[in-house]
Amino acid sequence: MSTLPATSPARPSLFGTSGAIFLAIVLGAAVLIPALNLLVPEGSALHVPTYLMSLLGKYLCFALLALSVDLIWGYVGILSLGHGAFFALGGYAMGMYLMRQIGSRGVYGNAVLPDFMVFLNWKELPWFWHGFEWFPYAALMVLLAPGALALVFGWFAFRSRVTGVYLSIITQAMTFALLLAFFRNDMGFGGNNGLTDFKDILGFNIQSNGTRAVLFALSAIALALGYVLCRFLVTSHFGKVLIAIRDAEARVRFTGYRAENYKLVAFVVSAMLAGVAGALYVPQVGIINPSEFSPANSIEIIIWVAVGGRGTLIGAALGAVIVNYAKTYFTSGMLAPYWLFMLGGLFVFSTLFLPKGVLGAWADFRDRRRAAAASSAVNDATPAADPSAAKPAE
Repeated sequence: MSTLPATSPARPSLFGTSGAIFLAIVLGAAVLIPALNLLVPEGSALHVPTYLMSLLGKYLCFALLALSVDLIWGYVGILSLGHGAFFALGGYAMGMYLMRQIGSRGVYGNAVLPDFMVFLNWKELPWFWHGFEWFPYAALMVLLAPGALALVFGWFAFRSRVTGVYLSIITQAMTFALLLAFFRNDMGFGGNNGLTDFKDILGFNIQSNGTRAVLFALSAIALALGYVLCRFLVTSHFGKVLIAIRDAEARVRFTGYRAENYKLVAFVVSAMLAGVAGALYVPQVGIINPSEFSPANSIEIIIWVAVGGRGTLIGAALGAVIVNYAKTYFTSGMLAPYWLFMLGGLFVFSTLFLPKGVLGAWADFRDRRRAAAASSAVNDATPAADPSAAKPAE
């Protein structure tokens, strides 16, 4: 007797229709928006102003940051209330490079020391500033600085089996500690004022339209690559273990998996993505200061993900754009003093009425429509019973 060969379950599609559409939109924007800014005359209705392109670039950086949070919260169950720290560290690494590029064009004309160090009577450059005059070194630090912090923090936290609200609290304590440290002038990071007055990046004027267009395109490409990486991770065997850890960590440990190692890898990758987002954010806004370490910023990231849809990746990016657009719109008018109340109300509304976020609600609505259409098609295909056939013969 022959037997059918055993088959393993098919791996889910890497992107799917929604993922392909998302990538097409993001990569299309990477080309279209700069083209409309650089090639279309300013008087044209199709012209995209430079300020709007920079604003959209900032939204893309926030979308990548939200994507990094969704990787660990949506698929591992790690609610990090300190992810703004990794974002800020990536931003400071880029800011240090940009400060070294100013050279003698600063206010005090010192070719080596940044202006704030001259103002504070520093005599020599601190050791940790050396190397940031080279872009490859700065780019490496954009990944290593947040990655190293996540590695050390996660190693102790996950091996101590700290989970749930306790882990959320210590992540918030971590970013608050960094906030206090970076506020100090003797730390060598500009204190309260931070790093600003940037001139060049890779020899190009950071204020020029061409540079702004390239930064926008790079932000879009980074978001697309970040999505591809996260999607690859969550659809692989590694991702299935992460989801199992999220749903039943004790059972995963019982089957022999080292859950802390999986959580640590996901946490470090997420921190590096946040660092890249911070590095692209800084040259577009022109400043980085300790306020980026604020715990309130990290909590706001959670709201982005919750509004867009936790555990969807695309929803997290969408939520970041929606909330930040609303922030830009409402904080520029008479409703500005009430923005925080509106933000809190949005989070409560999402929790009560959209527990799966905007994207999750849309997916549920679409599935119900498809089920109703399929049911209607089945009913239409079924022939109606003949009433006379059921009537008994007389």
